[in-house]
Amino acid sequence: MNDHDEFLKQMENLQVPNVNPSHQNAIKMAIMNADRSVKLGVWLIIIPAFFFACVGVYYYSHGANNWFAAMFSLLMGLDWVPLSDYVIPVLIFVLPLACLIINVLGILHIQVQKVDEHRSRVKELSITIKIKPLNIILIAISILILCGVMGFVMTENISVSKIK
Repeated sequence: MNDHDEFLKQMENLQVPNVNPSHQNAIKMAIMNADRSVKLGVWLIIIPAFFFACVGVYYYSHGANNWFAAMFSLLMGLDWVPLSDYVIPVLIFVLPLACLIINVLGILHIQVQKVDEHRSRVKELSITIKIKPLNIILIAISILILCGVMGFVMTENISVSKIK
């Protein structure tokens, strides 16, 4: 009985730790850390980069019969496949866009803080970008691929009508 009373007194005299609720004001925009976003970004960028490399080497070699010509003719043959209207844009546009978004979110951190304790409506927004070279390289490659695709789409669909 004495041990029980002593235990209760010790429990009553315990100091409760002071919890700082400032962590609730921080919004971490990263879905994953920067290392994971690099690994996933590399996989998302391989297919479009390979496609553009094949097209570039095919046109650079002036259509000579080689492995790139075979790959390019295979990709051109995909135009007759019914699902290619949906699969090719996903491979060429959506994958680099997903790589861009994931890597930007991997290095971007946003935090909202109170400036003054007496004024509850006054808050400060802090945006931090961690400099991770591999993430930045993947972001640049994704932007280049997206600009290349958008430039191709815009120039391919421009038509000049004759003035009569």
